[in-house]
Formats: sequence, C-alpha cells, structure tokens
Amino acid sequence: MVLAIREAERAASEGEVPVGVVIVDRGGTVISAACNLRESASDATAHAEILAIRSACKVTGNWRLSGTSIYVTLEPCAMCMGAIVNARIDRVVFGAPDPKGGALVSNFGIGTGGELNHRVEFLGGVCGERCTRILEDFFKTLRNS
Repeated sequence: MVLAIREAERAASEGEVPVGVVIVDRGGTVISAACNLRESASDATAHAEILAIRSACKVTGNWRLSGTSIYVTLEPCAMCMGAIVNARIDRVVFGAPDPKGGALVSNFGIGTGGELNHRVEFLGGVCGERCTRILEDFFKTLRNS
C-alpha cells in the first residue's frame, strides 16, 4: 500500500485526484503501478485502476491477471470494479472507503457475490487514515485556490 500511496501523492502533485494503484503477483512482485490521469489525459476512463490493469496486461502478455492483487488507495468505482472482475484479479486491498462512489463494499458489492463469473477477495481500510487524509488535503487545497 505504501507504493500505491506514493502514486496517489504523485497524482496530487500533478493536479489529479490522488488515487494510486499497484498490482502485484502471487510472490509480491510489482507488475504495474499507476495514478489517476483523467485531467491530463482528458479521458474519463483514465482511472488509476484502469491504467494499472492495462499496463499489467501488457507486462504479462495476458488479459487474465489471475493470481494478482491490486492495492488501491480509494475503494474502486463501478467501472474499475468491472475491469477488476473482467481481468480476473484475485484480491482487492483498498485504503479509504468511498461512500458515494465505491462499488466494492460501500455500494453494489461488485465482485463479492455469485452473480458474476468471478469473485474477488477484499480487504478495506489498509492505511485508511493516510489515504483519506491525502484525498481530504487535496480537495481542501483545491477549494481554497
């Protein structure tokens, strides 16, 4: 999660909403890392999770990322949870919950039930206070400028 937090801080320094992601294999080796780039890319789909999944697929040469875990500083949204399920990522570890936009535990439960072709394991609140503080500080600065 420390590496995902670094990605989130990088995003904030670039004026992006500070969300960071790292995808690791079974052995804990980092396959990819990314941060939000929606503003700089002018792309609504340039969420950190989507960018990290695309990169991991290129690195592994496979769209199936079975055996991987994704560490993300903010609970994934519906789009990102859809991509996580479709990429067959085994485990989601997130920092801050997202009561309004989160689609893993806060809303919808995407990937947690038996309705889809893949289920994810998940763990929330990892470094949650730090992840929340990064987001709050970013938006506070944005509002004050």
